[in-house]
Amino acid sequence: MQFIDLITQKNRIRSSLLQRFEAILDHGQFIMGPEVCELESQLAAYTGSRFCVSCSSGTDALLMPLLAKDVGPGDAVITTPFTFIATAEVISLSGATPVFADIDPATFNIDPGCISGAVREATEKGLNPKVLIPVDLFGLPADYESLDTIAAGHGLWILEDAAQSFGSSTHGRRAGSFGLAAATSFFPAKPLGCYGDGGAVFTDDAELDLLLRSVRVHGSGADKYSNDRIGINGRLDSMQAAVLLEKLVIFDEELAARQRVAEAYGSRLRSKLAVPAIPDGSVSAWAQYSLLASSGKERDDIMAALLKEGIPSAIYYKIPLHLQKAFSSLGYREGDFPVSEEMSRRVFSLPMHPYLSEEEIGKICSVVAACV
Repeated sequence: MQFIDLITQKNRIRSSLLQRFEAILDHGQFIMGPEVCELESQLAAYTGSRFCVSCSSGTDALLMPLLAKDVGPGDAVITTPFTFIATAEVISLSGATPVFADIDPATFNIDPGCISGAVREATEKGLNPKVLIPVDLFGLPADYESLDTIAAGHGLWILEDAAQSFGSSTHGRRAGSFGLAAATSFFPAKPLGCYGDGGAVFTDDAELDLLLRSVRVHGSGADKYSNDRIGINGRLDSMQAAVLLEKLVIFDEELAARQRVAEAYGSRLRSKLAVPAIPDGSVSAWAQYSLLASSGKERDDIMAALLKEGIPSAIYYKIPLHLQKAFSSLGYREGDFPVSEEMSRRVFSLPMHPYLSEEEIGKICSVVAACV
């Protein structure tokens, strides 16, 4: 059994994908070719955003808006400690300082009630609170209705980290359409993934769109040898764009299949463990299906039992960012973000992809239930 099944998916699109690869071999525009422009147009339309700027990874997609908006030394960027390191890593790479705010235990997303405290902390450290990066964890959009109001009240602009949530929605708006800018990832394991690294930034701001395109190619100006600012090499390969274009054809069907898997898990396991909470009006992309055991020991027992039956599982995330060695200079200690720390001790994820069979789901649930 596979944690994520990319092979069955590949077999569905193999023929059309090979046709696209052959076209790229023929025209020879291997980086930023016509497939990239086609992809950007389709992605923007899908999210409902005016502009889409593709790039070489989800990490670059987070970094580019910070560079474009001159976020740097002396600035504070508020985000969650319960996420992959890329979210906070880009803050440090820009020269700014990450300031963390704890999460809502029901959704794993940043708790709007903790934002004001993080702003206060930043100010007390002599920093200028400038940006809020909410993370749409495990495929579920954050509470942007609350976050928009709070951010505006503190003069923060929002960069949506939609690396895990492309295809999800809340109150009729799709992930990628929130904040001044939104970043997503096309890492192969994502709901919409390519066959390498890739990412995209979305915005409705025409000026920011132009700045992002400059940052993406070494801060280019009128041409590639005119450089108006410090940028990065963030271009997307045409081959990766081709993969994404073909996967987009079946993407909505796959999202529906993910939802069916999630509902099957929930119906069988909600009496045994804490299953994911999806707020009214929201639809998850189900990048992961994460459960909460009652304790770290119970989690270890369940994962060991799954492994014995040949069923993979994973932990996202076992060490919150404020306790990572990479951020030790920030001065945080154990106990500073108790919800994130508690979740990290108990959370684990089951296989999640559109091609799980009823038999496989039943086997997974039986093993889990027998341990509780």
